[in-house]
Amino acid sequence: MRPILILSAVPCEIELLVAALDEPYCDPNAVFSATEGKLGATRLVCCAGGIGKANAASAATSLIERYHPELIINIGCGGAYPGSGLSVGDLAVASDEIFGDEGVLSPVGWMDMKQVGLPLFSEAERAWYNSIPLARHEAQKAMQLADSHGLQLVRGRFVTVSSCSGTKARGLELARRYQAVCENMEGAAIALTALRYGGIPCLEIRGISNLVEDRDMSRWDIGRAVEAAQRFVIKVIEEYTK
Repeated sequence: MRPILILSAVPCEIELLVAALDEPYCDPNAVFSATEGKLGATRLVCCAGGIGKANAASAATSLIERYHPELIINIGCGGAYPGSGLSVGDLAVASDEIFGDEGVLSPVGWMDMKQVGLPLFSEAERAWYNSIPLARHEAQKAMQLADSHGLQLVRGRFVTVSSCSGTKARGLELARRYQAVCENMEGAAIALTALRYGGIPCLEIRGISNLVEDRDMSRWDIGRAVEAAQRFVIKVIEEYTK
């Protein structure tokens, strides 16, 4: 049976999942250190691949080549945009991932990759520019599962950025440009890699650690966000095998 690949940026975003594994094993010689084990009857591979798009794409590529997963779950924390309806500690699931920085800042304003005619990936007669779709069926199941447990889970577009938004004005700009609910630094790179490998289903779930406002880390709660995301993903995995 092919495993589910769990990808995060940093170890605290997968530590509860790793602790829940039966018979965990980690290959010390692997380029990207990953912990293998079982959660119930499901085989998992958990990896904190590093912060940012380059690390995320490299880790996803390396682990897909090695494990050939049937599903990828990207887990972590994110910053919620104004107007998203999200608060610190809430959960969000991606409908699409957006490469928020790829494009051209021109004298007449921002132009995305489609406007400049440069796809990030093309196959046959299809082309993908800034927007990368995520697994619809798995996201719908996650929404149903959250509802059955009385959990707030908002589904919407996520934006992946290289420079996190540290002002409310920037958050409003990106939210309006992409009709998005939150931002992160890895998701679009993982989603694009999954798409390149034959469209491996990719589910992205994030706990909200902060609101995108004028930066004030005293209002953040990363611990609460990553715990909420992991506890929910455990439920998702348990439901996935039924």
